[in-house]
Amino acid sequence: MTLNSLFKTYNRVDLSFEKGEGVWLEGSDGRRYLDMGAGIAVTSLGHAHPHLVEALQTAATKPWHTSNLYRISEQERLADRLCDATFADKVFFCNSGAEANEAAIKAARRYHYAKGAPNRTRIVTVEGAFHGRTLGTIAAGGSPKYLEGFGEPLTGFDQVPFNDLAAAKKAVGPDTAAILVEPIQGEGGIRVMDPQVLRGLRQLCDDNGILLIFDEVQTGIGRMGTLFAYQSLGVTPDILTSAKGLGGGFPIGACLATEEASTGLVPGTHGTTFGGNALAATIGNAVLDVVLSDGFLDAVKQKGLLAKQLLAGIVDSHPSVFAEVRGEGLMLGVKCVAPIGDVVTAARNEGLLLIPAGESTARLLPALVVSDEEIREAATRLDKAASAVESAEASAKA
Repeated sequence: MTLNSLFKTYNRVDLSFEKGEGVWLEGSDGRRYLDMGAGIAVTSLGHAHPHLVEALQTAATKPWHTSNLYRISEQERLADRLCDATFADKVFFCNSGAEANEAAIKAARRYHYAKGAPNRTRIVTVEGAFHGRTLGTIAAGGSPKYLEGFGEPLTGFDQVPFNDLAAAKKAVGPDTAAILVEPIQGEGGIRVMDPQVLRGLRQLCDDNGILLIFDEVQTGIGRMGTLFAYQSLGVTPDILTSAKGLGGGFPIGACLATEEASTGLVPGTHGTTFGGNALAATIGNAVLDVVLSDGFLDAVKQKGLLAKQLLAGIVDSHPSVFAEVRGEGLMLGVKCVAPIGDVVTAARNEGLLLIPAGESTARLLPALVVSDEEIREAATRLDKAASAVESAEASAKA
């Protein structure tokens, strides 16, 4: 197979996968890999989960797509279930996290427009954030490496330092529509927002009549041991975005909102051709069948504690490779002292797949169905990878 016909937008590893089950993948090199990346927190129930496979096979015999010109029963059912399990009253379905965040930004601005304050269009965001790769969401994220070469960034975003409530207060003004944050920054390096700061942002929004938006594209759908991270933080947003794990590997995104926050998006103001079609919504419902089943989320919490404990021991054993453990639940990372590329490569050589992120952090985002035994196996392989990095560094100095 040649890659010459593809845009050169990815630095791909020369490896592909044809078979997978649970948290294991069989590579084109004939090796089995322990997948602790889950397609960047997407395959929330692992590979070839039998319930998802059955749901997809059944849905494949029915109409896949009719567009949002008509009612879609599976979409309505998925929206009802998400609302029943969260603060939300309304849901808009789309195809990705970036689209969900675009919908959230538009909803916040149109909310104020509908209330007679069309000047309120600015969104306060946080340094190190990642909200997607559209022109709007890269402007919201503000990262120079994502903005470079695309002309003047879209206006309307005011960035403040991470975990800096005082700076957020200064940034809020008469033209502010909303504050947009990730409870835990994923691409930014598994950086956990201080719950006190999040509570302060909630109060800041209430005091100024603006909306609080949580980007839970990566933290949502069980990864924290609750359906969404906000439920373990005690801070409720007005708008929340979801994607990744919601489809278990099938593309779907969602923008959840209170009745009040959704009022600006009336017919003709926003839409999507593919978003929430019958096929995608069926898979989303199948994911919720499993994630909302009795005991499932409690088990995720326990697995997260085990993984964090094991990672802490590895960090202590390899101070020249790792600096600290970051994250909560099954959204964890190890900040690297050694070059992160060396760490990720060494892990892959041990049959362990990790995901690199900002601040030289290697992410561990396993499927929520990972077993305790598989978590321990991942820790063993990471420990061996760290030893290999240490040996390579020692040889380089000799």
